[in-house]
Amino acid sequence: MRSLVVLAGAAIAVMGVNRVDAAVVLHEGRTIEVSQTLADPSGKDLWVSPADLTRINGFVLKPEGACLAEICIPMPRGDDHSMVQTREGATWFNVTGLARKLGQSYVSDAEKGVWSFAEIPQVRGAQLQSAVAPDFALKDRTGKLVHLSDFRGKKVLLKTWASW
Repeated sequence: MRSLVVLAGAAIAVMGVNRVDAAVVLHEGRTIEVSQTLADPSGKDLWVSPADLTRINGFVLKPEGACLAEICIPMPRGDDHSMVQTREGATWFNVTGLARKLGQSYVSDAEKGVWSFAEIPQVRGAQLQSAVAPDFALKDRTGKLVHLSDFRGKKVLLKTWASW
């Protein structure tokens, strides 16, 4: 049996399984704290448990693949597969690998354990099909809060500007 090795207070190796203590994931306006992840030597991928996958983006790992409502991405399993791995009896899922497969944008600071994922394009596609913009609110020139939904049924021109 290998002994416990602490690496910079963040990662540990127990019986050959590298685990990182925690990660923080930002997605859909939520902050999800993941207590344990599988360390990725490249620092490019975020490996989480199937339960944490569901907490992060709603996908559920099923025999047919990773599924969210009608979206189901086939996932072959095996010790060295790029999406699902089993190490010492624990199953790990590559959230960033799924994001790449879905065309979902993300940014990360792997050293600090922070990952931020954009909307899933296939989910956002429903709004594009219906041509109905999601509601939001902004202050007008006088400081009054105005909701886009206040103008439903009317033609709206949105003009934005930024100094950069």
